[in-house]
Amino acid sequence: MKRLIISLSITLLSIHSYAADKGVISGKVVEQAGALPIPSAVVAVYPSGSQQALVTMPTEEDGSFKISMLKYGSYSLKISYVGFSPLVVNDIVLTEKNYEKGLGTLKLIADQNNLNEVTIAAEKPLIQYAADMMTYNVESSILSEGSTAADILKNVPMVEVDLDGNASISGKRNTRIFIDGKPSDYMTSNIADLLSVLPSDAIEKIEVMTNPPAKYSGDGEGIINIVMKKNFKIGLGGNAGISSSLTGNTNLNTNASYKSKSYSINGGAAYRYNLRKNTNTNYRENFFADTTFYYNNLNDSREGSDGGNYRVNLDWDISKKQNLHVSSNFNNNVNKSNSGAYNHYLDEDRIESSLRNQSTTGRRTGHTFVFDVDYEIKTDTTGGKLSAGFTYNDNDNTNGRLQNTTYLPANRSARLQDNQNAITNDGLNLKLDYERPVFKKRDHIELGASYNFRNNNNDQLIQNFDFNTGQYVVNENLSNQFLYKEDILAGYASYNFRGKNWGLKGGLRAELTQVEFELSSGENYDINPYLSLFPSFSVNRNFRKRYNIGASYSVRVNRPRENSLNPQINNNDPLNINFGNPDLLPELTHQMDISFNAYGKRWSIMPKIAYSKRRAVIERYRSVDQTGVSETTFDNVGANTQYSLFVNGTYRPHKTISTNANLSFSQASYRSDKNSGLNRKGKNIGGRIGLTMELPFKTAFEGNLNYYNNISAQGRNKGSITTWMGARKVFLKNKLNARISISDPFGRSNNYASNEGINFRSENYFTSNTSNVTLSLNYRFTRISKSKPISPPPTKP
Repeated sequence: MKRLIISLSITLLSIHSYAADKGVISGKVVEQAGALPIPSAVVAVYPSGSQQALVTMPTEEDGSFKISMLKYGSYSLKISYVGFSPLVVNDIVLTEKNYEKGLGTLKLIADQNNLNEVTIAAEKPLIQYAADMMTYNVESSILSEGSTAADILKNVPMVEVDLDGNASISGKRNTRIFIDGKPSDYMTSNIADLLSVLPSDAIEKIEVMTNPPAKYSGDGEGIINIVMKKNFKIGLGGNAGISSSLTGNTNLNTNASYKSKSYSINGGAAYRYNLRKNTNTNYRENFFADTTFYYNNLNDSREGSDGGNYRVNLDWDISKKQNLHVSSNFNNNVNKSNSGAYNHYLDEDRIESSLRNQSTTGRRTGHTFVFDVDYEIKTDTTGGKLSAGFTYNDNDNTNGRLQNTTYLPANRSARLQDNQNAITNDGLNLKLDYERPVFKKRDHIELGASYNFRNNNNDQLIQNFDFNTGQYVVNENLSNQFLYKEDILAGYASYNFRGKNWGLKGGLRAELTQVEFELSSGENYDINPYLSLFPSFSVNRNFRKRYNIGASYSVRVNRPRENSLNPQINNNDPLNINFGNPDLLPELTHQMDISFNAYGKRWSIMPKIAYSKRRAVIERYRSVDQTGVSETTFDNVGANTQYSLFVNGTYRPHKTISTNANLSFSQASYRSDKNSGLNRKGKNIGGRIGLTMELPFKTAFEGNLNYYNNISAQGRNKGSITTWMGARKVFLKNKLNARISISDPFGRSNNYASNEGINFRSENYFTSNTSNVTLSLNYRFTRISKSKPISPPPTKP
């Protein structure tokens, strides 16, 4: 009898538990104008009074959604989609008698800076895929506070970050870095320095564009666009945080914002200190008709860098139709380094005959200032919009190195050389954009024009110490001043149409480019103005509510810039000198792809086949003279053809667990008419696997694994498998969060590069101290002004 009673009790409890999880919320999301369904809109359900989403899901292709297995209780629901104002429905009550709520048709309004939205922070999916763009929502990552843009980029799918902090898109040889849709990689002489101090709490999302639309610059095969936060909650809010790691890396950041009904002000500051320790080993075999000899070079370096970021933004709704955005950003960096190099010379019998020792002390300082103004006015009630923008940037860098070189046996004189580079870089960007719908808001046309001016000055002073006189003497052969000016005038037009189950986009961009540069030695290079046209086109079709097929085509350019054109000689390593090539031609790329997307309730998969053909490919080219000195410059090495397969996918095995992965594989071939040694084929491969988990007690976990292996005209570049994982715990009603993260716990990051020419073979092994454990604390404060909630439509009896 006792067993029977226990069994009945368990059964009744199970039935009650099942019944308590029968709640259902459903509806359909459409555009207010035209009533077109909105697929992939983010639907988030919150228990009333909670700021943590219970479940999130995308809408189906017809805009519908249905969230099941909810417990009885009171909920709020928020729907968000890019380009539309969020819609919030409050006071959704599920009971045993009324356990299913049909919200009917919910209409989203095109984004008009609506200030009357409820201030509940909906959690967007960490990763969102579209036909030609992937969006990484930084606010949904546990790295959203207490990190930097450089840290975030290492965790973004489809993005590869080398050991120097330079980011690129997998399968794209030339990637541009934009901030808020404006080119930022040419605002500074070192974009990695800028990304290392840009705090993550100022970033809303990162867009990875594999086929950039016509409104963006035609330069670069792909664009990584960092979108900064602008729409803040009504009231006063902010946060302050600190991070520290076992290797000594430190990060401090703080920001505050205030928003009223007509304006918002935001400001912030951040400081970071990083310590890098690197080991570089290079083995080079030099073979000629009468002899063969070897150079083995070992290098250890230590670099400490600190810097700050200071920013302020103003958003002002002048009227219901007009908006003004003003922002200012200042970054500063100081890098100090010490290195020791040991070069062993071995004869053809591999017997060491001499040794060169070189110690280098370096110091690099720099700052970047950016001032930005954007004005927008709504020209009519149908969605017409005119915007104008102005951006000014100023960047100054000084780079000093003191090198002390000795030889064994002492048959050569010791050398003490002082290298000083003073680099200034300033620019101006003006743009005007207009867009409006044509047929009942199912389409829109975009027109625009822009002007970009850049001025770069690189003053190089090399001095050698005269041990007889005890003074430094200017090395006239290596000292020089390089002046570079660039003007680009551009215009574009594009048309975007969206039908019930299909859409198309087409655009044409024209750029008139004028470049001139000169050396203080008297050499002048004036490139005649040339006009470039960049067509782009894409089409996609939805069918059976779960599938999408698309195709795109575009033309892109890679213009040679000052770093690759500058013929100033860098002889930091006398056996491996490098310099630019002022005779470079622009590299032109034709790229096309076909994609297929399939969506399930818990999964999605997006394979894409791509083809690209490049001519006048710009790459580093290396040669070795009879004395064994390696000379590296940039050259148009020939043509490149590449066939690629990209596969992106997501899987959600549980409402609290989400996984994502991407794989890239390509077959590349080089062909050169002037150098048969560059005719070669090879494979590129890269991939990433990521995992996010929402755990009990307001805890979250995130982790990923990355790998890449790429071919070049003269060799191959292969990285090791890198890993990162972290956990975050929230305290004090979501005001305080603590995060612990671990990078590369299984070993230091390694990079292998091979390089070969007609008379040499080289292998390079690079190791960096990326293994680390970091602890972060962040405190958030808010004083929110409540606004009137949106009530749900009445349910049908």
